[in-house]
Amino acid sequence: MTLSNEALAELVRPDSVNKRVYTDPDIFSLEMKRIYGKAWIYVGHESQVPNTGDYHTTRIGDQDVIMVRSTGGAVHVLYNRCPHKGAKLLADGDGNTGKFFRCPYHAWTYKLDGKSLAVPLKNAMEGTCYDPAHPDFSMRKVARVESYRGFVFASQSAEGPDLRSFLGGVISSIDNMCDRSPVGEVEVAGGVFRVLQPSNWKVFYENLHDTMHARVTHESSFQAARDEAAVLGEMPFELLIMDGNGEPYEFWEKLELRAYDNGHGYMEGIFDPAAATRDPVSRAHFESLSSVHGEARAREILGVNRHNTIIYGSGSPHTVFQQFRVIRPIAVNRTMVEIQTFRLKGAPDGVFDRALTYANVINSPSSNVMPDDVEVYKRCQEGNLTDGGDWVSLHRYMGTDKVLPDGMVSTNGTSELPMRNQFKAWRQYMLDTGSEHIQGAGRAVA
Repeated sequence: MTLSNEALAELVRPDSVNKRVYTDPDIFSLEMKRIYGKAWIYVGHESQVPNTGDYHTTRIGDQDVIMVRSTGGAVHVLYNRCPHKGAKLLADGDGNTGKFFRCPYHAWTYKLDGKSLAVPLKNAMEGTCYDPAHPDFSMRKVARVESYRGFVFASQSAEGPDLRSFLGGVISSIDNMCDRSPVGEVEVAGGVFRVLQPSNWKVFYENLHDTMHARVTHESSFQAARDEAAVLGEMPFELLIMDGNGEPYEFWEKLELRAYDNGHGYMEGIFDPAAATRDPVSRAHFESLSSVHGEARAREILGVNRHNTIIYGSGSPHTVFQQFRVIRPIAVNRTMVEIQTFRLKGAPDGVFDRALTYANVINSPSSNVMPDDVEVYKRCQEGNLTDGGDWVSLHRYMGTDKVLPDGMVSTNGTSELPMRNQFKAWRQYMLDTGSEHIQGAGRAVA
């Protein structure tokens, strides 16, 4: 089915979107080309491939790729395909391939930068057009790869803004996560959760800054936390992080929502940053930063209070509990979410232990919180397949948000500004505007 720009443009209004954006397989296929085929997408962290030959397999949209550490220390991102018969070179996962890639089908080999190395019985290729120096006989590299503070992004398009320009204002969230380490570096540690959600990928992005759902969707978990705290006579950390979803609407209304170009943004944190020196773990963290930067700078770093940051197309870093929820579209109604937890190098062990606790209690498939979200995402997917209506509302506080030089900010924390901003970017990507930088976060659609 051919989707014209005119038809695509009609799917997004300033205050609503057509349900087809979540349910139409043809639209999903086009997203893989026009969004994931152009934008900078998070591939992985350099700490996942510390040694020569180390690799991490993942996806950019519908494309299987390999992030690998090459001889000399460079990190490459290659399509996971042998140029001979097209076999997938590496199975999904992490590992070390040694000094070269070797295809499991016919043993063609490739250097760690993807260049052709050798073929078996090479004399059989003589007199043919085979040329090991020709790019057709080497693994293909993703067009552009850039790393920012160890976070590796790749773009399948040779054209477009550089990574820093693309990230814009949300680059400060990556900075803050790294700055929370006394040595300014983080590393993926502690394993990775994977959750397969029966819903469209865009629903998760919208929910990340949906402050209206927390006390409704998560009522069972925050109420259970409060009941348990009443029995204990205290609210330990494991219960506190569940209880946060139960704040009254007045609390959520006061939070700040930021929207940046390219669909990015962040939500102000829901936990008190003044607690940075209260409990023993936070106090030890503060002291470790103070010993390097001084107390004023340590307070500045720990005072950056953000809950979920959105890097549109990649996922959501969480600076306070150092994790990255990586969002991978699989099909129009299936999304894989990987929860990577980071260790702050040089920080007290308790800081990492607390991050693992947060990941287990809030984000794991067996937690009391994530299943709530997965259930409502599934219901959105199923409900939008019915004939009960064609449009999804994005009306909350429409027209009240403040324009800033680099985006917009909400006047009320329950505004649907983030959703409008994401679909502004979605619309511009999907209208096939070439390599033009996507501007105008959240502004009205003409």
